[in-house]
Amino acid sequence: MSHMTEERLMIQQTAHDFAMKEVLPVANQLDPVQGDIPMELRRKMAELGYFGILIPEEYGGLGLGVFEYALVTEELARAWMSVASIIARGNGLGGGFTEEQRREYLPRMARGEFLGAFSLSEPDAGSDVANISCRATRDGDEWVINGTKTWCTFADGADFIIVFARSEPPDPERRYAGISRFLVLKERGKFPPGLTGTPIRKIGYFGWKTWELHFDGLRLPASALLGGSGTGFRSAMSGLEVARVHTAARAIGLARGGLEDALTYAHRRVQFGREIGEFQAIRFKLAEMATEIEAARQLMYHVATEADGRRRCDKEAAMVKWFATEMAERVTSQALQIHGGYGYTKDFPLERYWRDARLTKIFEGTSEIQLRIISDHLLGRPAKGGKR
Repeated sequence: MSHMTEERLMIQQTAHDFAMKEVLPVANQLDPVQGDIPMELRRKMAELGYFGILIPEEYGGLGLGVFEYALVTEELARAWMSVASIIARGNGLGGGFTEEQRREYLPRMARGEFLGAFSLSEPDAGSDVANISCRATRDGDEWVINGTKTWCTFADGADFIIVFARSEPPDPERRYAGISRFLVLKERGKFPPGLTGTPIRKIGYFGWKTWELHFDGLRLPASALLGGSGTGFRSAMSGLEVARVHTAARAIGLARGGLEDALTYAHRRVQFGREIGEFQAIRFKLAEMATEIEAARQLMYHVATEADGRRRCDKEAAMVKWFATEMAERVTSQALQIHGGYGYTKDFPLERYWRDARLTKIFEGTSEIQLRIISDHLLGRPAKGGKR
């Protein structure tokens, strides 16, 4: 049974046309100089509803599912992964809002007027989220945040930041307990008093900045606590299925960019009196690339369908995240190889896909973490100390 309905085909085609006509030229111009995603492009995305795909219609969103979210994401990532990523800064980012907050924030989010950043990682808490040490201390009617966070993309341009901090002393037996999340409202383009940031010198993922954040007595109202004290770890883990489908879609889009550019080049480049696309070595590379992309896409469609049906699919989400991102690095690398020396220049968009594909194996849970999740489902979790 095909996953693609007429409505989904229309959504896909609209996103494809927008990505190729509006996003790709901007990416080709700005990524090489590390320029930011233009506000005008964000405005056009908001008009198409891309910041509210997952937001219910009653709050001003499109009320669509993870499947449609993945369709749009893949098309946008084909042009520029950063643009495919910024839509996640809407779409109900963070959760944990009260009904009053949902009615206030979600319509603005769907319109692209209220976009957020997500601050979970720390220098010593990446894959090991339970090792968070940034502290949130209650002081009367306020919370005071102290500590350092890292890998917070869009912290400067966001209208709010969801910050995870330890609100209770660490318990060696339950390391994940006592972590809470806080809503930091801020002025776009600035940091509030008590918060400073240092841009991280990335090798890719341009279009916006990624920050190390330094909290030094940042004061928040009591209402900034989201979802209750100590619920942060559980909330961080609960949204990973959708996040991993989103990352798989981004990886597939990048791989498609590599494949499509390589196909064009295989027709254009002539060596030994023939188009290089006539040589079996090149033809077989392209065939393998196309097959791997389609395999990842079909797995993604399955996982998105399971997520939309509210069926547990954490194992399958880990599988598609691992498979798609590993595939994207291989495929973009092969595309670069097909371009020969020209692939290793900034004269073609290909090097952008290659750089960004490498990142997909790291964020939203590394490839190693995905394999751990999958193997735990297959074999059960290893006992502490190596004994069962």
